[in-house]
Amino acid sequence: MSIKAYLPVTNHRFLFATILVASMWLTACKRMDVFEKNVVIPNNQWAFSLEPVFDFTIQDTTASYNIYIVLRHTDAYRYNNIWLKVGTQSPGDKMRTQQFELQLGSDARGWEGTGMDDIWEVRKLITSSPVKFNKPGTYRFQVGQIMRENPLPNIMNAGIRIEKVQ
Repeated sequence: MSIKAYLPVTNHRFLFATILVASMWLTACKRMDVFEKNVVIPNNQWAFSLEPVFDFTIQDTTASYNIYIVLRHTDAYRYNNIWLKVGTQSPGDKMRTQQFELQLGSDARGWEGTGMDDIWEVRKLITSSPVKFNKPGTYRFQVGQIMRENPLPNIMNAGIRIEKVQ
């Protein structure tokens, strides 16, 4: 006797539908090359001395990449923006830094990004167009806050996200 005889017809349909949906989902997904790493800010107090470092290995120098800053903060964060110092170091080169002002919200619209309860996460593109890395190897990124307040309260995580443009 086969297993079919023991299964009701509705289970066959459910199994078939599940397999069909799963196979369509798997074939529809494109591979996205992404690097993302976030560092927890101790006690939600981001001091000037804490400048997280992120190492990312580039092998495909023909591809273009988008670079994002990822921040998680509480609803109690006092400002609508944050000033950051972002350093980039190519293989064999010195660290070069730039300052960025990231808008996190406005009085009229509230916080940008996604929120759950009193925690907000924002991903901000820091390049005006996709970037090409000229050399294969390990690139280093460093992120520090340069606000007037030290330590800067209510910042939970800081990170970097690098996506290969498809």
